[in-house]
Amino acid sequence: SVRLLKKLKPDVVFSKGGFVSVPVVLAASRCHIPAIIHESDLTPGLANRIAIPKATKVCCNFPETLAHVPEEKAVLTGTPIRAELLSGDADRAFALCNFTDSAKPTLLVVGGSSGSRAINTAIRDLLPELIKNYNVIHLCGKGNVDTSLNAIAGYAQFEYANEELADLFALSSLVISRAGANAICELLALKKPNILIPLPAASSRGDQLLNAASFEAQGYSIVLNEDDITTNLLVDKVHELYFNRQNYVDAMSKSHQMDAVKTIMELINAA
Repeated sequence: SVRLLKKLKPDVVFSKGGFVSVPVVLAASRCHIPAIIHESDLTPGLANRIAIPKATKVCCNFPETLAHVPEEKAVLTGTPIRAELLSGDADRAFALCNFTDSAKPTLLVVGGSSGSRAINTAIRDLLPELIKNYNVIHLCGKGNVDTSLNAIAGYAQFEYANEELADLFALSSLVISRAGANAICELLALKKPNILIPLPAASSRGDQLLNAASFEAQGYSIVLNEDDITTNLLVDKVHELYFNRQNYVDAMSKSHQMDAVKTIMELINAA
């Protein structure tokens, strides 16, 4: 890393974390190159905990993260999101999903790239109840499409979405999602009222639980623990979210984590 930085002669290093970033940030310090790092989760992971002492500034995704970073380095920025997510076409998504009732609001369910058995099962168990009031788009993960449900009007299932995701978001009034940092920051930027079902601690280092708790405390989300999901509870929470959706939109509109690209670029330009 030292050799590469001496060869490349960058003016600044920007790191998003991960184990491969550690030697680069340490080398930047040795070469007297300012390093700006970004922590996506509420508490810094191991890579960033090693890198923080050598960093010039630490971009934080959550207000609570500021307490884990030296005051003179910490900046609340939020997370940059893909600009194309802000320009989706709801009509294109409606046609893609073969929906027929445009009067119904749309619920988008996102279980992560590999899907979530718990979320998939819960959604399909309560599907007859949900489609009475909502069109449902279900991103169920690779290999998890249930072809026996393809004929149900008002229900569209896909393994995943790439360029179509912006359109699906544009059509959606509500979202059920895991609580990965990037995913929930997209919901915040799009101001989508949401129910978060974080990965349990047994399946992660607990970061999704903390991320979800922060969003709930700020009034952005309803949070359900995976182990507590029942058919009746989930459908009640969906109805509650829809009834109170404007309250969540209003709270997200007041967030200081919305303009991440501008804030981070100001730090890079000033480094």
